Amino acid sequence: MAYDVANPPKLVVAGVGDGPGIWIYSDTDAHTDVDANDYFTNGDALGMKAGDALLYYDTDTATSTIHFVRAQVTAGSASVTVATIS
Repeated sequence: MAYDVANPPKLVVAGVGDGPGIWIYSDTDAHTDVDANDYFTNGDALGMKAGDALLYYDTDTATSTIHFVRAQVTAGSASVTVATIS
């Protein structure tokens, strides 16, 4: 599925200084879709930045994953990646 700008992620903790922010997002997309390059087409406009954390809840499977914003591109999109937790 595709990201819908009408259902954007929400910033719940703003980064202090250069520190990362924390975002939440829920949708029916699989977490692997959310990981796709440039999934958040308006990530830059929302204020997402590399290093920010994203808590994702898949409403279809009732599962949660933690992601990190890994890149922003000049077109305004943001790419995320699933966190490695050990």
